[in-house]
Amino acid sequence: MAPAAEHTVKSYDAELTALSTTIAQMGGLAEAQLSSAITAIARRDVGLAGKTIEADTRVDALERQVEEQCVRMLALRQPMASDLRRIVSSLRISNDLERVADYAANIAKRSIALSQAPVARPSFAIPRMGHLVQAQIKDCLDAFLREDEELARQVIERDAEVDEMYNSLFRELLTYMMEDPRWITLGAHLLFIAKNIERIGDHATNIAEQVFYSVTGETLADDRAKGDETPYLTQEAVEEDSAAQTR
Repeated sequence: MAPAAEHTVKSYDAELTALSTTIAQMGGLAEAQLSSAITAIARRDVGLAGKTIEADTRVDALERQVEEQCVRMLALRQPMASDLRRIVSSLRISNDLERVADYAANIAKRSIALSQAPVARPSFAIPRMGHLVQAQIKDCLDAFLREDEELARQVIERDAEVDEMYNSLFRELLTYMMEDPRWITLGAHLLFIAKNIERIGDHATNIAEQVFYSVTGETLADDRAKGDETPYLTQEAVEEDSAAQTR
């Protein structure tokens, strides 16, 4: 894609560049927070989990900075066309990144509780799912900075893989919890962690959709199937699935 044309007022270009830089900083912090939360689970590292939770305030501060930058440009520059789309998309993306950081902090909090529990086999699926979502976050931020609508589209398409992994883990954990009540506390923590990771993947997809709109001026058709089937799972369905696995 050809780079955007420079504006007559150089300070306007500087403001747009500064906005992109703030989004990049915010995204980098949110991505690092998720990485630390996943590592804290894998290593059962309570100290790292605590640092991950504390880092959330830095992301919140950057979100406020993005809001101030966007409001100032909307008021003073009266942007049009691609500039307007980029500013509005940046505002929405910052909100998604703030939610990513919140979910990462929630994961870190749960990891502290998990560190007190015995190691369980389903726990090993959590880091794999987390790394998959980490890659989504990295790629949607790269798409934003490079104005790459094709990379943004790829991020959106990969969301189904995250949903499939979450559904599989949900069924497995629910089966354990139904068969042995001693699994309930541990299983609940793992389910909350998995759901938080799945929601981070949704926010990465939201960011990618905003990038696509900012670059092309078009809104992608909202026809992507949501792969999270867990709201529709009944006890009978889980029992049937469990029986099938033991045959």
